[in-house]
Amino acid sequence: MWEGRDDKRVKLLMQWDIRPGYEAAYFEFVVREFAPGLMRLGLQPTDVWYTVYGDHPQILAGSIAEDLPTMRRILQSPEWEALLERLFQYVQNFQKKIVPARERFQL
Repeated sequence: MWEGRDDKRVKLLMQWDIRPGYEAAYFEFVVREFAPGLMRLGLQPTDVWYTVYGDHPQILAGSIAEDLPTMRRILQSPEWEALLERLFQYVQNFQKKIVPARERFQL
């Protein structure tokens, strides 16, 4: 449940694992389509972490929106759904959550 204020910046935290055998295609998609698509929607990518070893999500990513209503509008848009549909071709175990934005890395 959201406990922050609607007029403060919020961060979309996402995590996923790359499907085995799709690594090259995944990285090309992220650079050419996913990151630019997030920016077109009004999200500003802030951080991406790649786990090389261990039992943790392989990718952790964050993007900021100006406020909660903007984030909700983006996440309910057909453009977001289309972008996710393309991402799901390359990833599994996708999860997301919205949190109040902070300057440092967030989980």
